[in-house]
Amino acid sequence: MNQFMVEVTLPETLTQEIVELVPSQRNFVDDLLQRGVILSYTLASDRSKLWVVFDAMDAKEVRTFLNAFPIIDFIEYTIHELAFHNSADSVVPAISLN
Repeated sequence: MNQFMVEVTLPETLTQEIVELVPSQRNFVDDLLQRGVILSYTLASDRSKLWVVFDAMDAKEVRTFLNAFPIIDFIEYTIHELAFHNSADSVVPAISLN
């Protein structure tokens, strides 16, 4: 598997149509996070950009996931293949409660 950073440009104006898609978008992203397809999902404070890190075979597979985003008709994106993606989650082991 390879890792890809996707820079998503959101529309300057959030229409009612886009706002109504947000819950579906969040549910879809949450599912991909749980499955390990999305490693991180970050929204800029001014809501102009999203940064999404995918774990996928290739850029074509990333595009397949992006094209399934409920908000796909309202965004533009650029895919960047990464050499690596480190995060605190990957460094700190999970706590076991047993």
